[in-house]
Amino acid sequence: MGYELIRAPLHQTGHATDAYEDFMTGFVVDNRYAWGLPVGVTVAADGSLLVSDDGSMSIWRISYTGNEPS
Repeated sequence: MGYELIRAPLHQTGHATDAYEDFMTGFVVDNRYAWGLPVGVTVAADGSLLVSDDGSMSIWRISYTGNEPS
């Protein structure tokens, strides 16, 4: 089972590359205990990501607070 979310970068053509990157991690405390289990992701109307977590029975909201592209 995976206890993280990954990001699959896209080429400029919109197709996925062969690589992936860790995006949301930290659910495993040690090799015996995990406090969360992300199982689903959706995009909210404001562009934030909503992640359902079956381990902690939570919904995480991830938003970007940096500068807007010019």
